Amino acid sequence: MSTFIEIYDTTLRDGTQAENFNISVSDKLKITCALDDFGIDYIEGGWPGSNPVSEEFFEKIRKETLSHAKLAAFGSTRHIKNTPEKDANLQALVAAKCPVLTIFGKSWDIHATQALGISLQQNLDIIESSLAWLKPQVDQLFYDAEHFFDGFKNNREYALQTIEAAVRGGAERLILCDTNGGCLPQEITSIIEELSSFLEEKDIVTPLGIHTHNDSETAVGNALVAIATGKIQQVQGTINGFGERCGNANLTSIIPALVLKMGYDCGPKPHINRLYTVSRLINELANLQPWRFQPYVGESAFAHKGGIHVSAVKHNPLTYEHIKPEVVGNNRRVLISDQSGKANILLKAKQWGLQLKANDPMISSIMSELKKLESFGFQYEGAEASFELMLRRTLGMQRTYFKFDGYRIMNHKYRMDKSPLTESTIRIEVGGREMHTAAMGDGPVNALDQAIRKALTVFYPSIEEMELTDYKVRVLSGDYGTQARVRVLVESKDPYMHWGTVGVSENLIEASWQALIDAVSYKLMKDEQRALEE
Repeated sequence: MSTFIEIYDTTLRDGTQAENFNISVSDKLKITCALDDFGIDYIEGGWPGSNPVSEEFFEKIRKETLSHAKLAAFGSTRHIKNTPEKDANLQALVAAKCPVLTIFGKSWDIHATQALGISLQQNLDIIESSLAWLKPQVDQLFYDAEHFFDGFKNNREYALQTIEAAVRGGAERLILCDTNGGCLPQEITSIIEELSSFLEEKDIVTPLGIHTHNDSETAVGNALVAIATGKIQQVQGTINGFGERCGNANLTSIIPALVLKMGYDCGPKPHINRLYTVSRLINELANLQPWRFQPYVGESAFAHKGGIHVSAVKHNPLTYEHIKPEVVGNNRRVLISDQSGKANILLKAKQWGLQLKANDPMISSIMSELKKLESFGFQYEGAEASFELMLRRTLGMQRTYFKFDGYRIMNHKYRMDKSPLTESTIRIEVGGREMHTAAMGDGPVNALDQAIRKALTVFYPSIEEMELTDYKVRVLSGDYGTQARVRVLVESKDPYMHWGTVGVSENLIEASWQALIDAVSYKLMKDEQRALEE
Protein backbone atom coordinates (compact mmCIF):
# COMPACT_ATOMS: atom_id res chain seq x y z
CA MET A 1 0.00 0.00 0.00
CA SER A 2 1.40 3.39 -0.99
CA THR A 3 2.15 6.07 1.60
CA PHE A 4 -0.51 8.77 1.99
CA ILE A 5 0.65 12.40 1.88
CA GLU A 6 -1.69 15.05 3.25
CA ILE A 7 -2.18 18.03 0.94
CA TYR A 8 -2.56 21.35 2.79
CA ASP A 9 -3.55 24.27 0.55
CA THR A 10 -2.82 27.82 1.66
CA THR A 11 -3.83 29.68 -1.51
CA LEU A 12 -6.51 31.63 0.34
CA ARG A 13 -3.99 32.91 2.91
CA ASP A 14 -0.37 32.67 1.79
CA GLY A 15 -1.34 32.85 -1.88
CA THR A 16 -3.25 36.10 -1.44
CA GLN A 17 -0.05 37.74 -0.22
CA ALA A 18 1.22 37.64 -3.80
CA GLU A 19 1.53 40.94 -5.62
CA ASN A 20 -1.62 41.75 -7.68
CA PHE A 21 -3.51 38.76 -6.23
CA ASN A 22 -6.85 40.01 -4.96
CA ILE A 23 -10.05 38.00 -4.50
CA SER A 24 -13.43 38.69 -2.94
CA VAL A 25 -15.21 36.69 -0.27
CA SER A 26 -17.45 35.07 -2.88
CA ASP A 27 -14.33 34.10 -4.85
CA LYS A 28 -12.81 32.54 -1.73
CA LEU A 29 -15.96 30.51 -1.23
CA LYS A 30 -15.87 29.27 -4.84
CA ILE A 31 -12.20 28.34 -4.55
CA THR A 32 -12.82 26.49 -1.28
CA CYS A 33 -15.57 24.39 -2.86
CA ALA A 34 -13.42 23.69 -5.93
CA LEU A 35 -10.45 22.58 -3.79
CA ASP A 36 -12.76 20.40 -1.73
CA ASP A 37 -14.11 18.71 -4.88
CA PHE A 38 -10.53 18.26 -6.08
CA GLY A 39 -9.68 16.27 -2.94
CA ILE A 40 -7.48 18.72 -1.02
CA ASP A 41 -7.22 17.52 2.58
CA TYR A 42 -6.79 20.84 4.37
CA ILE A 43 -7.78 24.31 3.14
CA GLU A 44 -6.34 27.26 5.00
CA GLY A 45 -9.00 29.97 4.79
CA GLY A 46 -7.02 32.91 6.13
CA TRP A 47 -5.99 34.73 9.29
CA PRO A 48 -9.11 35.50 11.39
CA GLY A 49 -9.21 39.04 12.67
CA SER A 50 -6.47 40.26 10.31
CA ASN A 51 -8.91 41.86 7.86
CA PRO A 52 -12.68 42.14 7.19
CA VAL A 53 -12.51 39.76 4.20
CA SER A 54 -11.17 36.92 6.35
CA GLU A 55 -13.76 37.53 9.05
CA GLU A 56 -16.60 37.49 6.54
CA PHE A 57 -15.21 34.38 4.85
CA PHE A 58 -15.07 32.34 8.06
CA GLU A 59 -18.61 33.41 8.88
CA LYS A 60 -20.00 32.42 5.49
CA ILE A 61 -18.03 29.21 4.99
CA ARG A 62 -19.75 27.72 8.02
CA LYS A 63 -22.93 27.61 5.92
CA GLU A 64 -21.20 25.40 3.33
CA THR A 65 -20.80 21.64 3.63
CA LEU A 66 -17.38 20.35 2.59
CA SER A 67 -17.34 16.73 1.44
CA HIS A 68 -13.66 16.00 2.00
CA ALA A 69 -11.49 18.93 3.08
CA LYS A 70 -11.06 20.26 6.59
CA LEU A 71 -10.98 24.03 6.95
CA ALA A 72 -8.03 25.56 8.78
CA ALA A 73 -7.59 29.01 10.33
CA PHE A 74 -4.10 30.50 10.60
CA GLY A 75 -2.52 32.77 13.19
CA SER A 76 0.50 33.45 15.36
CA THR A 77 1.51 32.60 18.88
CA ARG A 78 0.36 34.96 21.62
CA HIS A 79 1.89 38.38 22.24
CA ILE A 80 4.45 38.35 25.03
CA LYS A 81 2.35 40.86 27.06
CA ASN A 82 -0.80 38.73 26.92
CA THR A 83 -1.82 35.51 28.58
CA PRO A 84 -3.32 33.05 26.06
CA GLU A 85 -6.91 33.53 27.23
CA LYS A 86 -6.61 37.32 26.82
CA ASP A 87 -4.72 37.32 23.51
CA ALA A 88 -6.87 38.79 20.71
CA ASN A 89 -5.17 36.72 18.02
CA LEU A 90 -5.77 33.40 19.77
CA GLN A 91 -9.34 34.39 20.61
CA ALA A 92 -9.99 35.18 16.93
CA LEU A 93 -8.66 31.76 15.95
CA VAL A 94 -11.07 30.01 18.27
CA ALA A 95 -13.95 32.27 17.20
CA ALA A 96 -13.44 31.16 13.58
CA LYS A 97 -14.85 27.77 14.64
CA CYS A 98 -12.66 25.77 12.27
CA PRO A 99 -11.87 22.10 12.88
CA VAL A 100 -8.17 22.81 12.31
CA LEU A 101 -5.98 25.61 13.67
CA THR A 102 -2.47 26.33 12.44
CA ILE A 103 -0.26 28.72 14.38
CA PHE A 104 3.30 29.73 13.65
CA GLY A 105 6.15 30.50 16.00
CA LYS A 106 9.75 31.59 15.72
CA SER A 107 12.42 28.92 15.19
CA TRP A 108 15.28 31.30 14.39
CA ASP A 109 16.91 32.84 17.43
CA ILE A 110 17.47 36.22 15.77
CA HIS A 111 13.73 36.49 15.06
CA ALA A 112 12.97 36.06 18.75
CA THR A 113 15.57 38.53 19.98
CA GLN A 114 15.45 41.07 17.14
CA ALA A 115 12.05 40.83 15.41
CA LEU A 116 10.01 40.18 18.58
CA GLY A 117 12.43 41.76 21.03
CA ILE A 118 12.08 38.98 23.59
CA SER A 119 14.42 36.49 25.21
CA LEU A 120 14.95 33.01 23.84
CA GLN A 121 13.22 31.50 26.86
CA GLN A 122 10.24 33.82 26.48
CA ASN A 123 9.88 32.65 22.88
CA LEU A 124 9.77 29.03 24.04
CA ASP A 125 7.15 29.95 26.62
CA ILE A 126 4.80 31.66 24.16
CA ILE A 127 5.04 28.72 21.73
CA GLU A 128 4.15 26.14 24.38
CA SER A 129 1.48 28.15 26.19
CA SER A 130 -0.27 29.26 22.96
CA LEU A 131 -0.58 25.69 21.71
CA ALA A 132 -1.56 24.34 25.12
CA TRP A 133 -4.43 26.85 25.44
CA LEU A 134 -5.73 26.13 21.90
CA LYS A 135 -5.39 22.33 22.10
CA PRO A 136 -8.64 21.53 23.98
CA GLN A 137 -10.66 23.91 21.79
CA VAL A 138 -9.99 22.44 18.36
CA ASP A 139 -10.12 19.07 16.57
CA GLN A 140 -6.59 19.31 15.14
CA LEU A 141 -3.74 21.65 16.01
CA PHE A 142 -0.79 22.24 13.66
CA TYR A 143 2.41 24.16 14.33
CA ASP A 144 4.28 26.00 11.56
CA ALA A 145 7.93 26.22 12.59
CA GLU A 146 8.68 29.47 10.80
CA HIS A 147 12.22 29.88 9.42
CA PHE A 148 13.04 26.43 10.78
CA PHE A 149 15.80 25.58 8.28
CA ASP A 150 17.54 28.96 8.62
CA GLY A 151 17.15 28.75 12.38
CA PHE A 152 18.61 25.23 12.42
CA LYS A 153 21.63 26.34 10.40
CA ASN A 154 22.21 29.34 12.67
CA ASN A 155 21.55 27.73 16.07
CA ARG A 156 20.77 24.03 15.88
CA GLU A 157 20.19 23.53 19.59
CA TYR A 158 17.74 26.37 19.92
CA ALA A 159 15.74 25.42 16.80
CA LEU A 160 15.30 21.96 18.28
CA GLN A 161 14.19 23.48 21.58
CA THR A 162 11.37 25.33 19.78
CA ILE A 163 10.22 22.01 18.31
CA GLU A 164 10.17 20.45 21.76
CA ALA A 165 8.16 23.40 23.08
CA ALA A 166 5.58 22.90 20.33
CA VAL A 167 5.32 19.19 21.13
CA ARG A 168 4.83 19.93 24.84
CA GLY A 169 2.08 22.36 23.88
CA GLY A 170 0.21 19.66 21.98
CA ALA A 171 1.04 20.20 18.29
CA GLU A 172 -0.28 17.34 16.14
CA ARG A 173 1.80 18.27 13.10
CA LEU A 174 5.20 19.95 13.04
CA ILE A 175 5.46 21.86 9.77
CA LEU A 176 9.04 22.69 8.81
CA CYS A 177 9.12 26.02 6.96
CA ASP A 178 11.74 27.38 4.58
CA THR A 179 10.16 30.80 4.99
CA ASN A 180 12.82 32.81 3.15
CA GLY A 181 13.03 30.25 0.36
CA GLY A 182 16.81 30.27 0.40
CA CYS A 183 17.58 26.60 1.07
CA LEU A 184 18.77 24.10 -1.51
CA PRO A 185 17.56 20.48 -1.69
CA GLN A 186 20.64 18.93 -0.12
CA GLU A 187 20.25 21.22 2.91
CA ILE A 188 16.58 20.30 3.28
CA THR A 189 17.22 16.57 3.31
CA SER A 190 20.20 16.65 5.67
CA ILE A 191 18.38 18.83 8.22
CA ILE A 192 15.25 16.64 8.09
CA GLU A 193 17.39 13.57 8.71
CA GLU A 194 19.07 15.24 11.70
CA LEU A 195 15.71 16.36 13.10
CA SER A 196 14.26 12.87 12.67
CA SER A 197 17.14 11.33 14.59
CA PHE A 198 16.64 13.89 17.36
CA LEU A 199 12.89 13.15 17.57
CA GLU A 200 13.57 9.41 17.73
CA GLU A 201 16.03 9.93 20.59
CA LYS A 202 13.38 11.96 22.44
CA ASP A 203 10.70 9.38 21.62
CA ILE A 204 8.63 12.06 19.83
CA VAL A 205 6.29 10.64 17.17
CA THR A 206 4.52 13.83 16.03
CA PRO A 207 4.22 13.74 12.20
CA LEU A 208 6.20 16.25 10.14
CA GLY A 209 5.14 18.52 7.31
CA ILE A 210 7.01 20.69 4.79
CA HIS A 211 6.30 24.29 3.74
CA THR A 212 8.70 25.84 1.21
CA HIS A 213 8.98 29.14 -0.63
CA ASN A 214 10.40 29.72 -4.09
CA ASP A 215 12.96 32.50 -3.70
CA SER A 216 15.74 30.20 -4.95
CA GLU A 217 13.51 28.50 -7.59
CA THR A 218 13.64 25.32 -5.51
CA ALA A 219 10.30 25.29 -3.64
CA VAL A 220 8.84 22.32 -5.53
CA GLY A 221 12.14 20.45 -5.54
CA ASN A 222 12.66 21.08 -1.84
CA ALA A 223 9.18 19.82 -1.02
CA LEU A 224 9.62 16.67 -3.12
CA VAL A 225 13.04 15.74 -1.74
CA ALA A 226 11.70 16.32 1.76
CA ILE A 227 8.86 13.88 1.08
CA ALA A 228 11.29 11.42 -0.50
CA THR A 229 13.12 11.11 2.85
CA GLY A 230 10.08 9.18 4.10
CA LYS A 231 9.84 11.46 7.16
CA ILE A 232 7.15 13.83 5.86
CA GLN A 233 3.40 13.26 6.12
CA GLN A 234 2.05 16.64 4.99
CA VAL A 235 3.01 19.09 2.23
CA GLN A 236 1.84 22.68 2.16
CA GLY A 237 1.64 24.92 -0.88
CA THR A 238 -0.58 26.99 -3.14
CA ILE A 239 -2.27 26.44 -6.48
CA ASN A 240 -0.07 27.85 -9.28
CA GLY A 241 2.60 28.69 -6.69
CA PHE A 242 1.08 32.05 -5.72
CA GLY A 243 2.60 33.67 -2.66
CA GLU A 244 4.66 36.53 -1.29
CA ARG A 245 7.80 37.58 -3.15
CA CYS A 246 8.62 34.69 -5.53
CA GLY A 247 5.75 32.51 -4.35
CA ASN A 248 5.12 29.27 -2.49
CA ALA A 249 5.63 25.64 -3.43
CA ASN A 250 3.37 25.01 -6.42
CA LEU A 251 0.79 22.31 -5.69
CA THR A 252 -0.05 21.98 -9.38
CA SER A 253 3.49 20.63 -9.83
CA ILE A 254 3.81 18.78 -6.51
CA ILE A 255 0.55 16.81 -6.69
CA PRO A 256 1.14 15.20 -10.12
CA ALA A 257 4.76 14.48 -9.18
CA LEU A 258 3.59 12.64 -6.05
CA VAL A 259 0.86 10.70 -7.85
CA LEU A 260 2.37 10.03 -11.28
CA LYS A 261 6.10 9.85 -10.58
CA MET A 262 6.73 9.01 -6.92
CA GLY A 263 3.96 6.50 -6.24
CA TYR A 264 2.40 8.31 -3.28
CA ASP A 265 -1.28 8.45 -2.48
CA CYS A 266 -3.12 11.70 -1.67
CA GLY A 267 -6.62 13.16 -1.63
CA PRO A 268 -6.52 14.62 -5.17
CA LYS A 269 -5.23 11.38 -6.73
CA PRO A 270 -8.66 10.16 -7.95
CA HIS A 271 -9.33 13.62 -9.41
CA ILE A 272 -5.92 14.36 -10.93
CA ASN A 273 -7.57 15.00 -14.32
CA ARG A 274 -9.14 18.14 -12.81
CA LEU A 275 -5.75 19.72 -12.13
CA TYR A 276 -5.81 21.93 -15.24
CA THR A 277 -9.35 23.15 -14.49
CA VAL A 278 -8.55 24.00 -10.87
CA SER A 279 -5.43 25.89 -11.95
CA ARG A 280 -7.38 27.93 -14.50
CA LEU A 281 -10.18 28.66 -12.05
CA ILE A 282 -7.79 30.25 -9.54
CA ASN A 283 -6.26 32.43 -12.26
CA GLU A 284 -9.67 33.44 -13.55
CA LEU A 285 -11.04 34.45 -10.15
CA ALA A 286 -7.85 36.33 -9.31
CA ASN A 287 -8.06 38.04 -12.72
CA LEU A 288 -4.52 36.98 -13.57
CA GLN A 289 -3.24 35.68 -16.88
CA PRO A 290 -2.16 32.02 -16.63
CA TRP A 291 1.57 31.42 -17.06
CA ARG A 292 1.58 29.51 -20.32
CA PHE A 293 4.93 27.81 -19.61
CA GLN A 294 3.84 26.38 -16.26
CA PRO A 295 4.59 22.64 -15.98
CA TYR A 296 1.67 20.22 -16.25
CA VAL A 297 -1.10 22.86 -16.57
CA GLY A 298 0.38 25.59 -18.81
CA GLU A 299 -0.83 26.12 -22.37
CA SER A 300 2.68 25.36 -23.61
CA ALA A 301 3.32 22.36 -21.33
CA PHE A 302 2.47 19.93 -24.14
CA ALA A 303 2.95 22.23 -27.14
CA HIS A 304 5.15 21.05 -30.02
CA LYS A 305 6.67 23.37 -32.59
CA GLY A 306 9.61 21.81 -34.40
CA GLY A 307 8.70 19.56 -37.31
CA ILE A 308 10.93 16.70 -36.08
CA HIS A 309 9.27 16.82 -32.65
CA VAL A 310 5.78 16.81 -34.14
CA SER A 311 6.59 13.92 -36.45
CA ALA A 312 7.91 11.87 -33.53
CA VAL A 313 4.95 12.71 -31.27
CA LYS A 314 2.59 11.66 -34.04
CA HIS A 315 4.07 8.15 -33.90
CA ASN A 316 4.54 7.98 -30.14
CA PRO A 317 3.85 10.92 -27.77
CA LEU A 318 6.28 9.42 -25.25
CA THR A 319 9.15 10.63 -27.43
CA TYR A 320 8.68 14.25 -26.33
CA GLU A 321 6.13 14.15 -23.47
CA HIS A 322 6.90 13.04 -19.90
CA ILE A 323 3.21 12.23 -19.20
CA LYS A 324 -0.01 12.10 -21.20
CA PRO A 325 -1.49 15.62 -21.07
CA GLU A 326 -5.06 14.38 -20.61
CA VAL A 327 -4.07 12.73 -17.31
CA VAL A 328 -3.94 16.19 -15.71
CA GLY A 329 -6.73 17.61 -17.88
CA ASN A 330 -4.44 19.40 -20.33
CA ASN A 331 -4.22 19.01 -24.12
CA ARG A 332 -1.52 18.39 -26.66
CA ARG A 333 -0.99 21.32 -29.02
CA VAL A 334 0.85 21.47 -32.31
CA LEU A 335 2.18 24.96 -33.01
CA ILE A 336 2.31 26.47 -36.44
CA SER A 337 5.41 28.49 -37.29
CA ASP A 338 8.11 28.88 -39.93
CA GLN A 339 9.76 25.82 -38.35
CA SER A 340 6.68 23.74 -39.16
CA GLY A 341 6.84 20.71 -41.38
CA LYS A 342 4.15 18.68 -43.10
CA ALA A 343 3.49 16.76 -39.89
CA ASN A 344 2.38 19.96 -38.14
CA ILE A 345 0.00 20.90 -40.93
CA LEU A 346 -1.49 17.41 -41.13
CA LEU A 347 -2.01 17.16 -37.38
CA LYS A 348 -3.69 20.56 -37.20
CA ALA A 349 -5.91 19.73 -40.17
CA LYS A 350 -6.94 16.46 -38.51
CA GLN A 351 -7.64 18.28 -35.26
CA TRP A 352 -9.97 20.66 -37.10
CA GLY A 353 -11.73 17.92 -39.07
CA LEU A 354 -10.12 18.76 -42.42
CA GLN A 355 -9.29 15.88 -44.75
CA LEU A 356 -5.69 16.24 -45.89
CA LYS A 357 -3.25 13.54 -46.94
CA ALA A 358 0.53 13.70 -46.86
CA ASN A 359 0.75 13.69 -50.65
CA ASP A 360 -1.92 16.36 -51.14
CA PRO A 361 -0.45 19.12 -53.36
CA MET A 362 -2.27 21.70 -51.23
CA ILE A 363 0.21 21.01 -48.41
CA SER A 364 2.95 22.76 -50.36
CA SER A 365 0.66 25.70 -51.04
CA ILE A 366 -0.22 26.00 -47.38
CA MET A 367 3.41 25.82 -46.29
CA SER A 368 4.41 28.39 -48.89
CA GLU A 369 1.64 30.76 -47.77
CA LEU A 370 2.58 30.23 -44.13
CA LYS A 371 6.24 31.03 -44.66
CA LYS A 372 5.35 34.11 -46.74
CA LEU A 373 3.04 35.44 -44.05
CA GLU A 374 5.52 34.79 -41.27
CA SER A 375 8.29 36.51 -43.21
CA PHE A 376 5.99 39.54 -43.31
CA GLY A 377 5.59 39.36 -39.54
CA PHE A 378 2.60 37.12 -38.87
CA GLN A 379 2.98 34.66 -36.01
CA TYR A 380 0.46 31.93 -35.27
CA GLU A 381 1.81 30.32 -32.10
CA GLY A 382 -0.52 32.49 -30.02
CA ALA A 383 -3.12 32.93 -32.75
CA GLU A 384 -4.22 29.49 -33.88
CA ALA A 385 -7.70 30.79 -34.74
CA SER A 386 -6.18 32.98 -37.46
CA PHE A 387 -4.19 30.04 -38.77
CA GLU A 388 -7.26 27.81 -38.95
CA LEU A 389 -9.11 30.52 -40.88
CA MET A 390 -6.15 30.91 -43.25
CA LEU A 391 -5.96 27.16 -43.75
CA ARG A 392 -9.67 26.91 -44.55
CA ARG A 393 -9.49 29.87 -46.95
CA THR A 394 -6.54 28.32 -48.77
CA LEU A 395 -8.52 25.08 -49.14
CA GLY A 396 -11.60 27.01 -50.29
CA MET A 397 -13.60 25.79 -47.30
CA GLN A 398 -14.18 29.01 -45.36
CA ARG A 399 -17.59 30.66 -45.51
CA THR A 400 -17.71 34.46 -45.82
CA TYR A 401 -20.07 35.66 -43.11
CA PHE A 402 -19.83 39.37 -43.93
CA LYS A 403 -18.16 41.86 -46.23
CA PHE A 404 -16.64 45.08 -44.95
CA ASP A 405 -16.60 47.95 -47.41
CA GLY A 406 -14.60 50.34 -45.28
CA TYR A 407 -13.97 52.04 -41.98
CA ARG A 408 -12.99 55.48 -40.71
CA ILE A 409 -11.68 56.52 -37.29
CA MET A 410 -11.67 60.08 -35.98
CA ASN A 411 -9.83 61.40 -32.92
CA HIS A 412 -10.98 64.78 -31.67
CA LYS A 413 -8.80 66.52 -29.07
CA TYR A 414 -11.11 69.41 -28.26
CA ARG A 415 -9.45 70.44 -24.97
CA MET A 416 -5.88 69.93 -23.85
CA ASP A 417 -6.95 68.94 -20.32
CA LYS A 418 -9.40 66.30 -21.57
CA SER A 419 -8.93 62.92 -23.21
CA PRO A 420 -9.63 62.80 -26.96
CA LEU A 421 -13.02 61.69 -28.23
CA THR A 422 -12.72 58.73 -30.60
CA GLU A 423 -15.38 57.69 -33.09
CA SER A 424 -15.34 54.86 -35.59
CA THR A 425 -17.67 54.46 -38.55
CA ILE A 426 -17.87 51.33 -40.70
CA ARG A 427 -19.76 50.08 -43.74
CA ILE A 428 -20.74 46.43 -43.78
CA GLU A 429 -22.68 44.12 -46.08
CA VAL A 430 -24.34 40.85 -45.05
CA GLY A 431 -26.42 38.89 -47.56
CA GLY A 432 -26.85 41.90 -49.83
CA ARG A 433 -27.98 44.14 -46.96
CA GLU A 434 -25.75 47.11 -46.23
CA MET A 435 -25.36 48.83 -42.89
CA HIS A 436 -23.55 52.04 -42.00
CA THR A 437 -22.73 52.18 -38.27
CA ALA A 438 -20.81 54.43 -35.88
CA ALA A 439 -19.60 53.92 -32.32
CA MET A 440 -17.59 55.78 -29.68
CA GLY A 441 -14.73 54.16 -27.80
CA ASP A 442 -11.81 54.61 -25.41
CA GLY A 443 -9.26 55.00 -28.14
CA PRO A 444 -9.28 54.00 -31.82
CA VAL A 445 -9.05 50.22 -31.38
CA ASN A 446 -11.84 50.11 -28.81
CA ALA A 447 -14.01 52.36 -31.01
CA LEU A 448 -13.37 50.07 -33.99
CA ASP A 449 -14.20 46.99 -31.93
CA GLN A 450 -17.44 48.56 -30.69
CA ALA A 451 -18.49 49.56 -34.22
CA ILE A 452 -17.84 46.05 -35.58
CA ARG A 453 -19.91 44.48 -32.81
CA LYS A 454 -22.70 47.03 -33.19
CA ALA A 455 -23.00 46.38 -36.91
CA LEU A 456 -22.76 42.58 -36.85
CA THR A 457 -24.92 41.91 -33.79
CA VAL A 458 -27.95 42.85 -35.89
CA PHE A 459 -27.24 39.81 -38.07
CA TYR A 460 -25.44 37.57 -35.57
CA PRO A 461 -26.77 38.14 -32.01
CA SER A 462 -24.32 35.60 -30.50
CA ILE A 463 -21.51 38.14 -30.98
CA GLU A 464 -22.75 39.73 -27.76
CA GLU A 465 -21.28 36.68 -25.97
CA MET A 466 -17.78 37.62 -27.15
CA GLU A 467 -15.34 39.32 -24.84
CA LEU A 468 -11.93 40.71 -25.79
CA THR A 469 -9.70 39.54 -22.94
CA ASP A 470 -6.25 40.70 -24.07
CA TYR A 471 -4.68 42.99 -26.66
CA LYS A 472 -0.96 43.04 -27.35
CA VAL A 473 1.10 45.13 -29.74
CA ARG A 474 4.65 44.31 -30.73
CA VAL A 475 6.82 46.52 -32.91
CA LEU A 476 8.70 44.24 -35.28
CA SER A 477 12.41 44.74 -35.90
CA GLY A 478 13.30 47.12 -38.67
CA ASP A 479 14.92 50.44 -39.49
CA TYR A 480 11.80 52.47 -40.20
CA GLY A 481 11.14 54.21 -36.87
CA THR A 482 7.48 55.16 -36.63
CA GLN A 483 6.90 53.42 -39.97
CA ALA A 484 7.93 50.07 -38.48
CA ARG A 485 5.62 47.12 -38.96
CA VAL A 486 3.55 46.10 -35.94
CA ARG A 487 1.96 42.80 -34.94
CA VAL A 488 -1.27 42.81 -32.97
CA LEU A 489 -2.41 39.77 -30.99
CA VAL A 490 -5.99 39.69 -29.76
CA GLU A 491 -7.35 37.12 -27.32
CA SER A 492 -11.10 36.58 -27.12
CA LYS A 493 -13.47 34.30 -25.27
CA ASP A 494 -17.12 33.30 -25.09
CA PRO A 495 -18.93 30.85 -22.79
CA TYR A 496 -17.51 27.89 -24.75
CA MET A 497 -13.87 28.66 -25.58
CA HIS A 498 -11.06 31.18 -25.81
CA TRP A 499 -9.01 31.89 -28.95
CA GLY A 500 -6.27 34.10 -30.35
CA THR A 501 -6.02 36.03 -33.63
CA VAL A 502 -3.30 38.12 -35.25
CA GLY A 503 -2.88 41.06 -37.63
CA VAL A 504 0.25 42.67 -39.12
CA SER A 505 0.67 46.02 -40.86
CA GLU A 506 2.68 49.23 -40.85
CA ASN A 507 -0.56 50.79 -39.61
CA LEU A 508 -1.53 49.91 -36.04
CA ILE A 509 -5.26 50.37 -36.73
CA GLU A 510 -5.11 48.13 -39.80
CA ALA A 511 -3.28 45.39 -37.89
CA SER A 512 -5.88 45.64 -35.13
CA TRP A 513 -8.65 45.51 -37.73
CA GLN A 514 -7.27 42.27 -39.18
CA ALA A 515 -7.08 40.62 -35.75
CA LEU A 516 -10.57 41.78 -34.75
CA ILE A 517 -12.17 40.59 -38.01
CA ASP A 518 -10.53 37.17 -37.61
CA ALA A 519 -11.79 37.00 -34.03
CA VAL A 520 -15.38 37.61 -35.10
CA SER A 521 -15.14 35.25 -38.09
CA TYR A 522 -13.77 32.48 -35.89
CA LYS A 523 -16.57 32.96 -33.38
CA LEU A 524 -19.23 32.69 -36.09
CA MET A 525 -17.57 29.63 -37.63
CA LYS A 526 -17.47 27.80 -34.30
CA ASP A 527 -21.08 28.77 -33.59
CA GLU A 528 -22.06 27.23 -36.91
CA GLN A 529 -20.11 24.03 -36.23
CA ARG A 530 -21.64 23.75 -32.78
CA ALA A 531 -25.15 24.14 -34.19
CA LEU A 532 -24.53 21.36 -36.74
CA GLU A 533 -23.25 19.01 -34.02
CA GLU A 534 -26.36 19.61 -31.94
